[in-house]
Amino acid sequence: MKMIRAEDLTKMFGHFVAVDHLSFTVEEGEIFGFLGPNGAGKTTTMMLLATGLNPTSGDAAVCGYDIVRERDEVRKNIAVVFEELSLDTNLTARENLDFHARMYHLDKESRRSKVAEALSLVGLRNKQDVLVRSYSGGMKRRLEIARAMLISPKVLFLDEPTLGVDVQTRRLLWNYTKRLNKESGTTVLLTTHYIEEADYLCDRLAILERGKIVVAGSPEELRGTVGDSLVILKLSRGIIENAAALFRSVPWVSRVEFSDSSLQLSVPHGQSRIPEIVKLAKGHGFSISSIRQRRPSLEDAFLHYSKKKRIT
Repeated sequence: MKMIRAEDLTKMFGHFVAVDHLSFTVEEGEIFGFLGPNGAGKTTTMMLLATGLNPTSGDAAVCGYDIVRERDEVRKNIAVVFEELSLDTNLTARENLDFHARMYHLDKESRRSKVAEALSLVGLRNKQDVLVRSYSGGMKRRLEIARAMLISPKVLFLDEPTLGVDVQTRRLLWNYTKRLNKESGTTVLLTTHYIEEADYLCDRLAILERGKIVVAGSPEELRGTVGDSLVILKLSRGIIENAAALFRSVPWVSRVEFSDSSLQLSVPHGQSRIPEIVKLAKGHGFSISSIRQRRPSLEDAFLHYSKKKRIT
């Protein structure tokens, strides 16, 4: 089942196009991510899908409900964890969750069991009676996720879920997200500008640039679009463009990118091609100071599709 479907989804603020004719789907139980720099349209897209904004044109459905005509039904089936924290720091974790459960008109017994279950899910049961103002940033973020899970949403929206937390806490939050997705079957849509986060969490992702989807697929598929092997050459600055022109003319080099002093070649079976690369460079008077080969990363794909040059 397609839990999220968007067709030509567009949002304009005056003459500024924040979301530009996006079309994509998210399957049930999938973790789908929007990866892109600040201002790419990630949060605006999420706000449209979560019914916080109305689209300028196009349409979308979440859990089978139209985001404009059936917004109340959409809201019954989703939960959102926003980038900005929205907890009452003068309450305990349990009190925060209990208050939220009351807003959904859960009875006393349901509130008690749901709150306990959500706190256990994110590892905060033993801190449930501690005031939230004494929590670390990571604990607060975990509590926000617990609050979102109180109503057992079919779709969970996570907007920059690990922004501002340390590396160790980020990894813990990734594991909690994977766990809730696996154990509850919750479909997750997240926005992030952390490439490692998208690579670790997402079954599929879309790279956004200026409100448009540049490319979409699994992390492995996106890495594959850059090539199955990268060969990086260090050269003198004055010859880099001439060397790039040379290798662009070689049939077995599928892509050439360069910075001030390095040349990156996408080459099938790159290790076996290194002797030929060295011979070609030497034959044309290009001196190589170092050469190495590696598999493409998601970062390579991201920088390529964002039309930036990787500096190695």
